[in-house]
Amino acid sequence: MIIPEAEGSISNLVYKAYEQAQEPPRPHMGVSQLGHPCDRFLWLNFRWVVVEQFKGRILKLFLRGHREEDFVISDLRRIGVHVQATGSNQSKVSFGSHVSGSADGIVSGLPNGYIKKALFECKTHSDKSFNDLVKNGLEKSKPIHWVQCMVYAHGLKLERILYYAVNKNDDSVYTEWVHLDKDVATKYIERGQRIALHDRMPPPLSTDASWYQCKFCPAHGFCHKEELPKSFSCRTCAHSTAKEDDTWRCEKHEANDIPIEFQRKGCDSGTIHPDVVPWKYRTESDYVVWDTPWGEIAQGNADANVYAASEVLANPEACAKGVAASFREKFDAKVVG
Repeated sequence: MIIPEAEGSISNLVYKAYEQAQEPPRPHMGVSQLGHPCDRFLWLNFRWVVVEQFKGRILKLFLRGHREEDFVISDLRRIGVHVQATGSNQSKVSFGSHVSGSADGIVSGLPNGYIKKALFECKTHSDKSFNDLVKNGLEKSKPIHWVQCMVYAHGLKLERILYYAVNKNDDSVYTEWVHLDKDVATKYIERGQRIALHDRMPPPLSTDASWYQCKFCPAHGFCHKEELPKSFSCRTCAHSTAKEDDTWRCEKHEANDIPIEFQRKGCDSGTIHPDVVPWKYRTESDYVVWDTPWGEIAQGNADANVYAASEVLANPEACAKGVAASFREKFDAKVVG
């Protein structure tokens, strides 16, 4: 066998540094996701029910993809193409109802004779992904990227798209000249808005745990193994409502425009959204009672016998069995795991 890298090796320390700097989930329904085949995944992602935590090596790989844009832009300028609205100056498009994103750039002066401005979208690919793209074209090979191009072009009122792909294995380049399809763009914008504003969780793409589009999905454990959300936030609370003006409202406290940082933490009087846990419940005067495999759990405004939503998700078994009750009462403690 090959002995794995030591915990304190340089490579592992580098990877951990990337993991510690991992950004929190985005607050909006991103344009780059609108072509995803599963409505439920988009809802879970937008509601922060399933938040994928990437390993440091993968985060480093993502960063390489972002850095590649600078090289590509330099190459395009080298052949006389004018590139604008890139990097920190990217053009943001917002369609309301929480659907928005930022395009890679806008190009003009292309050598194909097209004199108007066009959308610029840059992606890096593995060797296998790149070869499939070359063989089958953007729409068939990378439908999520294709939808992303349609939506950005529509939002920026551009009729053409330059899709620029780089093979990370050998630096090969593939470009495709894409025409805007407004009907496609409108369809997926409306889909994103509908999902973002929906209070209830949509059905899954498939109920078959072995379905190829489900097997490697970050939500596979949630959909097919009854895994719980890792944490509680306003987005996983039954009282929060996504509004058409891109804000969130708390129905329990009658509060509008909940600040994003508060959304990430939630409050101790929140109630877990009934769609994100596989348990039945009943309502009492000021709390709910969850019927879990370990027993009943009273959840609402935390006190000696009622648990906060964050505590229930951290360790439902301990809450149900009352293991933590004496510690909570004696030391004013909370269940954190």
